[in-house]
Amino acid sequence: MSTQTFELLILGSSAATPTSSRNPTAQLLNIAERFFLIDCGEGTQMQLRKYKARFQSLNHIFISHLHGDHFLGLPGFLASMHLLGRKNELTIYGPKELEEIITMIHRFSETQLNYPLRFVHTQNSTKQLLWEDDKVEVYSIPLKHRIATTGFLFQEKPLPRNIDKYKLQKLDVSFAEIHKLKQGFDATDNQGNVIKNELLTLDPAKPRSYAFCSDTKFFEALAADISNVNLLYHESTFLEDKKDRAKQTFHSTAKQAAQMALLANAGQLLLGHFSARYGNLDEFLEEAKPIFGNTELAIEGKLFSL
Repeated sequence: MSTQTFELLILGSSAATPTSSRNPTAQLLNIAERFFLIDCGEGTQMQLRKYKARFQSLNHIFISHLHGDHFLGLPGFLASMHLLGRKNELTIYGPKELEEIITMIHRFSETQLNYPLRFVHTQNSTKQLLWEDDKVEVYSIPLKHRIATTGFLFQEKPLPRNIDKYKLQKLDVSFAEIHKLKQGFDATDNQGNVIKNELLTLDPAKPRSYAFCSDTKFFEALAADISNVNLLYHESTFLEDKKDRAKQTFHSTAKQAAQMALLANAGQLLLGHFSARYGNLDEFLEEAKPIFGNTELAIEGKLFSL
C-alpha cells in the first residue's frame, strides 16, 4: 500500500443553483501533501473553513469553465488570501478569459495582491499537460459543454521500488547502489558482484489517479482520456427521465455517468452537480448502480481516500 496521501474532499455538489444543503461545485484534492482546489463556486472559502481544510497550503487552482457556479467564489477567495497575509505564488489554470475577468475586478476594486498570481491558460481541443513535479502530473481533458470546458486528470507518477531490508542487510551495498535499486536498476556490491534488482526489491503500489469531469454531455471519446482511472467524478445533473433536458443543456444523467465509468474501466464513480430540482439524491444511485456498482454521491464534507 502507498504511504502517500491521496484524498478528495467535496466542498460543493450543486448545479447552477445552490440549495440550503448543497453549495456550487468545488473540491479539494490532496496528493502527497500537494493541495489542488478544483473549481471555486460561491461560498467555497466558507466551505474550506467549515471543513477545516488547509487552504493556506494551496498553490494551484483549476477552473473548468466560466459558468458562474464554477468560478464566482474565486475573487473573494483570492482577496481573503491577500488579507490573511499570503506571500507565496498562486497559480490558476483555466480559460484565458478568466485572467481578464480577475484582472478587471482587481483594477476596478483597486486591489493589489500581496502575493504573485500566475495564470496558465487551458484549451479544450486536446489533452494538455498543465503541471508536474516529481510526484504528480495534472492534465486538462476536453469536455463538451455549451461553452469551452475542460475536465482535469490528476495522476501519481510511478513510485520508487521498495527495498527488501531483510535481504539487503545481508549484503555489502553502498547508498548509491541502493538508490539505483529504488529506480529499478541492478546493483553492484562492494565486492563487484552484480545483484539483480528483483532479488532485493518489491513492487511499489500502483500509481493512483483521479478524473474530474465537470459539466459535459455524454460522449464516448472521453473514455480514452480517462481510461483505467481509479476515481472518477462525473457530473450527473439530471435523472434519465430528463435526458432530453440534459441533451439540450449539454449535461449528463446519472445513467450516462455510469455508462462513462463503465467505458473508462474506472475503479469508482462519484456523482455530482445535482440540479436543485432534486431533493432525494438516492434516486441517482438507484439509476447508476445497476450499470456501475461502485458508485457514490459526492456530498459536501465527504472525504474519499485512495
